[in-house]
Amino acid sequence: MIDKKDITGIILAGGKSSRMGTDKGFLMFDDKPFIQHSIDALKPLVSEIIIVSDNDDYDVFGHNRVEDLIKNSGPVAGIYSGLEASKTVYNLILSCDIPLINSELLKTILKEIDEKSEIIQVESNNKTMPLIALYKTSCKTKFSKLLQQGEKRLQFAVNQCEVKTITLNKHYEISTSNVNSKEEFKRLKNEYHH
Repeated sequence: MIDKKDITGIILAGGKSSRMGTDKGFLMFDDKPFIQHSIDALKPLVSEIIIVSDNDDYDVFGHNRVEDLIKNSGPVAGIYSGLEASKTVYNLILSCDIPLINSELLKTILKEIDEKSEIIQVESNNKTMPLIALYKTSCKTKFSKLLQQGEKRLQFAVNQCEVKTITLNKHYEISTSNVNSKEEFKRLKNEYHH
């Protein structure tokens, strides 16, 4: 396993979610804000955590917060901004809307690190998840070029890099559930409330 001193955790806590009507990172699940679940999953595995957000409310979590270098360009810009701020070769990147995420799942990604992969993303329920993934900092050059060309599609950007996709065990699938709407949030609370 790669030593944590060589890994930074980057959490994308982008702007207001149009569908939730609020900043998703602050939604509460199991008595903790969503983003805290991402922080807790990363903590044992990384040397530093960077939160990418223009919202200074996130400063309460006590981690380095960086603003989006390129506004309104979605996760491609968020990842680029995080990679720019990173001091390590490897970066575990998470969105802030996956409250069931855990360190065990992230370790399965770290075990897959090899010489040539620039991005290692998970696949869960037949969906690839570039926001639960490991990125080498060197990806930022390609991301920067794409942003200059106005490209905002994350999966497109990911596919310009050397990418490896790992299919998760069934028992991890639930840990990748992301919450995009009030309905999904309600369902999550009902089904997985400890």
